[in-house]
Amino acid sequence: MNFDRVDALISKVENSIKNTEQFNKGENVLVGVDLGTAYIVLVVLDKQKKPIACEMQFAQVLKDGLVVDYIGASRIVRELKAKLEERLQVELRNAAIAVPPGTQESDSKTHKYVVEGSGMEVVAILDEPTAANAVLDIKNGVIVDIGGGTTGLSILKDGQVIYTADEATGGTHLSLVVAGNYKVTFEEAEDIKKDKKRQREVFTIVRPVIQKMATIVKSHIKNYDVDDIYLVGGTCCLDGIEEVFEKEIGIKTHKPTNPFLVTPLGIAMNCTL
Repeated sequence: MNFDRVDALISKVENSIKNTEQFNKGENVLVGVDLGTAYIVLVVLDKQKKPIACEMQFAQVLKDGLVVDYIGASRIVRELKAKLEERLQVELRNAAIAVPPGTQESDSKTHKYVVEGSGMEVVAILDEPTAANAVLDIKNGVIVDIGGGTTGLSILKDGQVIYTADEATGGTHLSLVVAGNYKVTFEEAEDIKKDKKRQREVFTIVRPVIQKMATIVKSHIKNYDVDDIYLVGGTCCLDGIEEVFEKEIGIKTHKPTNPFLVTPLGIAMNCTL
């Protein structure tokens, strides 16, 4: 896998959060909506799948990857869509979405209804690790997507997904451990966890939870011939998480420079009619 290519793409998405890129307003744009447990992210690409704009907002309207506050989720998606339409001066009509692997059809429909309530038609529903692979372009290996609520994985062989799984352990659980350790609120714990200056001390506190995540992955891939593991998702932004995975599982583990935006970008790449 070419990490230079992936990091360059993600860097363009990061840049598009503050800077709107030029595009042909006469062409349809591609929209990806990532309804995360910690953040809701909308990414817009041009027809050539180049990032042109991105908006996101911290939100606690999902739990373990499932919508628990439909009204709140719908409101945030509408607001982010409105911000993007004002920036781009075009109407966003279609969108792709993603759900954790193994999500029941009824829960997938709830994700769909949230996005369609903003005025966009959902044209594709993917599982999150598969969406991430639109960016990573992995032929063989395991993609592990650790978001706020869940740890999801997809095993790929010759470019095809041969196994998926998902379990309810993610970044939210890390924040709860941090909150308990420092005796602070969940919101304060989120800020501590994201503070780059405190990552070393935070990592020591949450290491047992990361080891549990690695154990989850190890149990799911034990019957498969796997040479490489690729980490994506906001929780994987913690420095050193790949080293814990590699030590616990015994398989070479990689991650891009910014794993947080890989899945939202991959979702948008799949917004095709």
